[in-house]
Amino acid sequence: MTKAGEKTTLSTTVYQKLRGDIIAGEFRPGEKLRIEPLAGIYGVGSNAVREALSRLSAERLVERYEQRGFAVPAIALEDWRILVRTRCWLETKALQEAMANRTESWEEAIVLALHRLSRFRSDDVDQRAGWEDAHRNFHRALLANCGSPWLLEFCDVLADHATRYILISHAYGNKKRHGFSEHEALMKAVLDRTVERASDLLVSHYMKTFETIEALFENGSFSDKNVIEV
Repeated sequence: MTKAGEKTTLSTTVYQKLRGDIIAGEFRPGEKLRIEPLAGIYGVGSNAVREALSRLSAERLVERYEQRGFAVPAIALEDWRILVRTRCWLETKALQEAMANRTESWEEAIVLALHRLSRFRSDDVDQRAGWEDAHRNFHRALLANCGSPWLLEFCDVLADHATRYILISHAYGNKKRHGFSEHEALMKAVLDRTVERASDLLVSHYMKTFETIEALFENGSFSDKNVIEV
């Protein structure tokens, strides 16, 4: 019999793996997530999968349907618009608060995060995973000193949803851009203590990605019809 602590560990493990796979686009938008096949994929029991799916549904990374089970969330242009708009609202607020609470160690962490980001290229397939990790850590470093764990958690969840759209879009014509210069300019504005410019640069950075994916939706190459499992 599995002990309570072991059950929690298994549930957390499959939660983390499934979460990462959904964000990375390993499961297609709209695809049904059946418990027994997932248990086989991740080598765990059905209870651990069920618990993981429930946790993911609370984060809106899994859709839960009464009497119909679970599925990967669909993609939609309006959802993408709301997601980016909300992300800009929250992250600019978090960045402004972080800049108001600035410390030397916070500034040093941002410089280090940019240095680590400089080691990778987002448009190089072999370096893509390293870029994704370093890119997320850079943005986390920018907001880290905002003083609100709640705000940081909300920003992180929104970033995961945005990453899912971005990674899926790469298979539908979204060209990967090497945006290091955008991050460098953002870092300089933060260290120069120009709050308005830093906020504008952060929004501009996200809007470039937003407009690229919006164009894919509007020309019909990136839509529910193209990517949802039939």
